[in-house]
Amino acid sequence: MKKLDFIYFDAGGGHRAAANALRQVMVEQRRPFEIRMVNLQELLDSLDIFRKLTGLRLQDVYNLMLKKGWTLGSPQLTAAMHAVIRLFHPQQVRALARFWRESRPDMVVSLVPNFNRALGESLRSALPGVPLVTILTDLADYPPHFWIERQEQHFICGSERAVEQALAMGHAESRVDRVSGMILNPRFYEMEPLPPEERNRARASLGFDPALPVGLVLFGGEGSMAMLKIAARLAGRQLLLICGHNEKLRAKLQARPHPAPVWVEGFTTEVPHYMRLADYFIGKPGPGSISEAVAMRLPAIVECNAWTLPQERYNAEWVREQGVGIVLPNFRAIARAVDELLEPSAYARFRAATERNRNRAVFEIPDILETLV
Repeated sequence: MKKLDFIYFDAGGGHRAAANALRQVMVEQRRPFEIRMVNLQELLDSLDIFRKLTGLRLQDVYNLMLKKGWTLGSPQLTAAMHAVIRLFHPQQVRALARFWRESRPDMVVSLVPNFNRALGESLRSALPGVPLVTILTDLADYPPHFWIERQEQHFICGSERAVEQALAMGHAESRVDRVSGMILNPRFYEMEPLPPEERNRARASLGFDPALPVGLVLFGGEGSMAMLKIAARLAGRQLLLICGHNEKLRAKLQARPHPAPVWVEGFTTEVPHYMRLADYFIGKPGPGSISEAVAMRLPAIVECNAWTLPQERYNAEWVREQGVGIVLPNFRAIARAVDELLEPSAYARFRAATERNRNRAVFEIPDILETLV
């Protein structure tokens, strides 16, 4: 049985979630693979300069930035992080090469950015001929040295933009595969729309008036304090607010008065269910949350500005290109945007656009990996 190493880390929740979803599907399909989940942060912990300086792992620093909203200047921070990664590149290559020699995988599948050069060089050094496949969990690359490197390997891309970027860097078409979107948890495909009466009962059980629209507000696994301002500006709207691991945010949202019904949730595995009860999505332009919302036929409202992570800025452009929602320069105009979105003819247009988007990537990728290995 062939051995596949899935490389992930916990900077944001999307990389682990994508790796787990892909593994789940491949196990359920009885693919002839032994899949091992490899946390790159743990593998390179001894080389984490951020941990040595601050006591926090690199992935924890990133998650703290998201939780606090400290993302202004993130392009400069990304450049600084890449400089540190380059400084420790030789040590990373040696550590990874030792790991490959001991574990001897038949394929390495990277679902992480920033470290693919080290993954590629170490694998060629330790196990020549073993393929490296990078699955972009962003809709596009943020060059240089983010997802796509100039080295011999394969790429799996969820958008035409990412394919064009890989080809422009000189990679052969035979080494670049296009799939229909981002990797989503299989539960997003298993959730059939509820019959109207059952949906109304479920909405009423959360305190909502089933006859009025419900907006779902979600800013990833770490939440965002921006949700407080959004809730204040949408005081007359029914909202389902999911705060992730941010318990401080959850407590503040639960404590503040809100004229219309709200439901405040912390970290939950029931996002597909909650999306099934909502009518539209509000959040940051993260590739996972946007793709989940579109899969559940929720038109989206996102913002894109200097605080938006640079690797997520194309996602806002993608929302416009696909016609699945509204992009704001900031959430100060969120009330007007919700009114615009919910105008019946506009809502029908946005909803139809989500229905045209057929993302089956998590079921397409196993065939590609089996062919490559």
